[in-house]
Amino acid sequence: MLPTPYIKCDYETVYEPCEDSFLVLDCLEQEQSFLQTRFKHQLAIVCELGPGSGIVTTFLMQNDIPNNEGSVYLALDISPWALEATQNTQKRNGCQNRYLSVIQSDLSKCLRRNSTDLLVFNPPYVPAEQVPERPSHEDDKGQWLDLALLGGEDGMVVTQEVLNQLDTILSQEGVAYILFCARNKPEQVAEKMKQQGWSVDLIINRKAGWEVLSIYRFTRS
Repeated sequence: MLPTPYIKCDYETVYEPCEDSFLVLDCLEQEQSFLQTRFKHQLAIVCELGPGSGIVTTFLMQNDIPNNEGSVYLALDISPWALEATQNTQKRNGCQNRYLSVIQSDLSKCLRRNSTDLLVFNPPYVPAEQVPERPSHEDDKGQWLDLALLGGEDGMVVTQEVLNQLDTILSQEGVAYILFCARNKPEQVAEKMKQQGWSVDLIINRKAGWEVLSIYRFTRS
């Protein structure tokens, strides 16, 4: 079993690692051999959208995922609190020797076209009337946290935006892992993406309290 990063954050501002976070870690551990084979002897560009506490990005660095060829890690979040937490988590877990760039960005807008080899996204998937607007001040702590949780109609507004951009985000051999809850209707999402020419595989699912969570892998057909 791969080690889990030590986390200490202000959970009034960033999402506290929970069942969904640990499901992502289990998924990446399960997929480690697949990723090592796919990116063998390749400097990979690894990007997490919405790193929150930094637990997933640090896990990737800590365990040399996808490989040990000197991958470049990017953590993109609209929240300055999440970026600070991610840097702190990197330091607490002794990963300063890994190249990490934390960037304040609205989802993938700052990414170079077709440059990302491994994309990981645990989105705000909770259904809500609308996606919260970006707070006008850094000190609006609760509002920053809402951005990490609330995904609009069916909890899919933010996720769908990323799915729509997947063709321009991923490199030719790129792989994306995206988490869904049952209310996101992931089977329908997967079928729609297959019709658009993607290879979509359910990697892991788990009942977490009252919710059922799943992670799908997206690659080009």
